[in-house]
Amino acid sequence: MAASEENGSGGGVAGEEAAEASSSALRRAGNEHFQAGRYEEALEAYARALSLDPPRADRAALHRNRAACHLKRGDYVQAEQDASKAIDVDPGDVKGLFRRSQALQQLGRLDQALSDLQRCVSLEPKNRALQEALRDLGSCMHEKVRAAASTDSKVEQMFRVLLDPEEKDQDKKQKAAQNLIVLAREEPGAEKIFQNDGVPLLLQLLDTGRLDMVLAALRTLTGLCRGHRSRTVAVLTTLGPRRFFAMLELEDEQVSLAACSLLQVMFDSLKEGLQREVRGKEEALVSETSKELKLLLKQLLEALTRESISSYGRDSILNLLITVVPRKSLQEPSNSLTLWVIDQGLKEILAVGGTVAHAPGGLRVTENSHMSAAVLLSKLYGDLKCDVERENFHLLCENCIRGWFQGEEMPGKLQAIRAVSCLLQGPFEAGNRVLELSGIMESILSLCASSQEADQLVAVEALIHAADKAKHASFITANGVMLLKEIYKHSERDSIRIRALVGLCKLGSAGGTDFSMKQFAEGSTLKLAKQCRKWLCHRTMDMGTRYWAAEGLAYLTLDADVKEELVEDQAALQALFQLARSENRTVMFAVASAMVNCTSSYDQEELDPQMVELAKYAKQHIPEKHPKDKPEFVRRRVRKLLAAGLVSALSCMVKNESPALSASCRELISRVFLALVEDPVDRGVVVAHGGGKALLPLALDGTDVGQTRAAQALARITITTAPEMAFPGERVYEVVRPLVSLLHVKRSGLENFEGLMALTNLAGTSERLRQKIVKEKAVPMVEGYMFEEHEMIRLAATECMCNLALSPEVAELFLAEGSDRLKLLVLYSGEEDERLQRAAAGTLAVLTSLLPQICTRIPQATVHWLEILQALLLSPTLELQHRGVVVVRNMVLAEKELAEKLMESETLEILSVLAGLEKEKPRVAEAAAECLAQAVTYGLIKPSPVGGE
Repeated sequence: MAASEENGSGGGVAGEEAAEASSSALRRAGNEHFQAGRYEEALEAYARALSLDPPRADRAALHRNRAACHLKRGDYVQAEQDASKAIDVDPGDVKGLFRRSQALQQLGRLDQALSDLQRCVSLEPKNRALQEALRDLGSCMHEKVRAAASTDSKVEQMFRVLLDPEEKDQDKKQKAAQNLIVLAREEPGAEKIFQNDGVPLLLQLLDTGRLDMVLAALRTLTGLCRGHRSRTVAVLTTLGPRRFFAMLELEDEQVSLAACSLLQVMFDSLKEGLQREVRGKEEALVSETSKELKLLLKQLLEALTRESISSYGRDSILNLLITVVPRKSLQEPSNSLTLWVIDQGLKEILAVGGTVAHAPGGLRVTENSHMSAAVLLSKLYGDLKCDVERENFHLLCENCIRGWFQGEEMPGKLQAIRAVSCLLQGPFEAGNRVLELSGIMESILSLCASSQEADQLVAVEALIHAADKAKHASFITANGVMLLKEIYKHSERDSIRIRALVGLCKLGSAGGTDFSMKQFAEGSTLKLAKQCRKWLCHRTMDMGTRYWAAEGLAYLTLDADVKEELVEDQAALQALFQLARSENRTVMFAVASAMVNCTSSYDQEELDPQMVELAKYAKQHIPEKHPKDKPEFVRRRVRKLLAAGLVSALSCMVKNESPALSASCRELISRVFLALVEDPVDRGVVVAHGGGKALLPLALDGTDVGQTRAAQALARITITTAPEMAFPGERVYEVVRPLVSLLHVKRSGLENFEGLMALTNLAGTSERLRQKIVKEKAVPMVEGYMFEEHEMIRLAATECMCNLALSPEVAELFLAEGSDRLKLLVLYSGEEDERLQRAAAGTLAVLTSLLPQICTRIPQATVHWLEILQALLLSPTLELQHRGVVVVRNMVLAEKELAEKLMESETLEILSVLAGLEKEKPRVAEAAAECLAQAVTYGLIKPSPVGGE
């Protein structure tokens, strides 16, 4: 219609006739593709026909044909959408109604499918095929109803088998329990169990006390509560706190984890109640759930210090609080739940963190409980929004620890010092504040010399955790070093000696990577490291002592000489990796820190030469890099770590869901992975040992730096490895979001470049991946980088756009009025940079093939369009020449006027020469010959005589 307004009525009619003829031709081509089973090509032809604005009747037929293609491809959502568009054009379109009915059947919407089929039969009552389809659908629906009734009886039968005391067949019971769990995972099955009095029956299973029955009941209840608030409240009300805490009192890790999983699902459902939103019929059943949520939280906080709770149960409560209380993102406006938990339960959390393991009359804890409490305290403190909230946190901590410390009994003082250690490992600002309380530091130093092993352990650990806090390091250096040396030399207990050794390690590494700042005499750090490796490899030694040995290496490996010795010691490396896989997950941070040091993947500030000269002149200290931290040494260490199995160890650490895998620990692991994929040669090894899979969760959760490092490592893998090999199956689609995150303006130029290169590789893989990239809103960012001054980023963005343009959705953006997208591509096709030319010309070739309308826009983009195309045709580079001739061919095929402009110029002579190069350049010659043949068809040139020159 726009053409008629611009060209007058006569030209408009002619344009409409041409469009109709072209549309019909495309429709016929699409039909031929469909008959031959080429459904993708058929869809493309129908889409091009629709873009020409065909008559109403043709439009309905085209949408109907597209629906048929989608049905053949199994894309039932798209089939339903296209069939609906055909029906919108013609409500009496029987074929459109029938195809929509087919799609709806496959989507499980049988009632809607039945409605469409009934309408078809009413329009064509004598059509036997439609009558047969209607009967089949009726039978199918009847079968569904019968199956639903059958499910009810199966649910009853499962419970009967599980609760029958006379049933002795354990395999039968186990199968019934597993079927119940599987059924509860799907919404229809969960609702069936719930409607068939499933909750009371599940409570009977819990009351049996048998571990297998308890686990089956808990996992089934988890399925019932998932994503359903009304069922959650019903389960919570029926279950009651007594039964919950009975589960947490069992000294069984699997039961505790299952109970924790159920509680977490309940929290996820109840937490939405705080928003007080009603989103439909099911939600209206529960209008307010904050009361139940806070009641459950209060009971859990109180249970933390209940003596009857098992050690695994206590860990489960801590892990649950870590997951559900703090805000998922600091962008969320309210931290009211965190403030409520601090006010109601901070003392209980500190009590667990301050518990001395195996102390008479103390709480039952695991070796992970102390770290879990520290992580929870850190999360709560990090979720506070202002100084007033933080000051309240400090005061509560100080009052609690002062109360324990001021008592006359030694257990209270030990609990206070242990709680200080917990704070120093978590929110260390709070720990520093507490250390300033009168008598705390003095008591720590005096207890370090205690004759009681338990007292000495607690004090030495507190001293160690205080040693790496800058505020107290000088005080400890002055007062604690000699004490630690005495303990290390003269203590008869290895458990004490290793802790004293770690304290010395921390103080000895205070200079960091600065080679010129060594705290101890030459060779002392190597001796300390050797002793750490010896204890680490001592398999008969208790796990706690070996953990402290790993902790010592985490500090000592800041020294390059220590790094070199560690990577040469295969036994120590294997012991370190094995320790990271063990149940004591608190060692993960120590292992990750040591590996960051060995791979030199920490942040390194490049010194400005001018500033260095100024510092020398002013006699200021200048940090020096160790000679063995040069790139060649780092590369050699990386190779040895890869050969030792570092990737497998890191992957196991990531799989673990322990709170010890904190955001900072995830960041360290991400840094190591980025160092491991630095060299393209090593990337295949990383992928083969599960590195690609491990990097995905790291790129989606953690600190901003950690996510960026993991995303960059994914980008490097994607650039040099076939995506379907590196990330098989559905995993490849999960890679897109981390890669798109590298395009944000706050990222560095290198990160932008690598993100663009990786997305280019993905975009060239499949249409589904291109759609995923579009959905993640990457296209505007890629366009922005096409204007970038840096030539490599500009090139990468243009190459990425070339592959993205294969998607019709992206291609259509180049038709937008008032956009300079097309102009930029045409101009880039005439640039001196051959790589940029190739990318831009390739994009033009793709666009002009997909959308003929683009061809008519090229002359409007710039007055130099003809010179640029001719330069491409005359290029000595075969690839550029081929892309140029494809663009010209598409323009000639698109419109006679365009072809006339081209044939009136020197382009005709160039094409004539190129058409004669069948042997030298067959693809170029074929495209040039097509141009000339079409020009002959238009009557613009005369055919060459047969057999002539």
